[in-house]
Amino acid sequence: MADKTPGTPRKKTIAAGPKPAAPRRSRKTEPSVLEKLQTVIVGSLEDDKAENIVTLDLAGKASFCDRMVIATGLADRQIAAMAEHLSEKLHKAGMKRVQVEGAGGADWVLLDAGDIVVHLFKPEARTMYALEKMWGSDLDEAV
Repeated sequence: MADKTPGTPRKKTIAAGPKPAAPRRSRKTEPSVLEKLQTVIVGSLEDDKAENIVTLDLAGKASFCDRMVIATGLADRQIAAMAEHLSEKLHKAGMKRVQVEGAGGADWVLLDAGDIVVHLFKPEARTMYALEKMWGSDLDEAV
């Protein structure tokens, strides 16, 4: 039975609205591998005297990663060294490519290790961006 609504098929499709997106197939890392990488990351940060290391589980909350690690360094040089050491240790642990942004002396360095994203901040920048509040357990309570 044909639709009796006036208009072209294209107009009818537009009026009907977007189709629900098909569920995306996840390429997420297996939990055991994820735990191993997280251990390497936290251990490296502890070795480099990072302060206030926090790990957030974002599985099911974010599509870009499963874990987020946030740490504070007191000086540009310390943060750059933490990023360099972390990148080397992740490479040794089997990560083929670790993207590093802001390592040239910024208040915030980001390392993208696939399913784990690491943020290294100076104290003032960490307070200003407040990623723990944005992605932490408070998010679950607000929903």
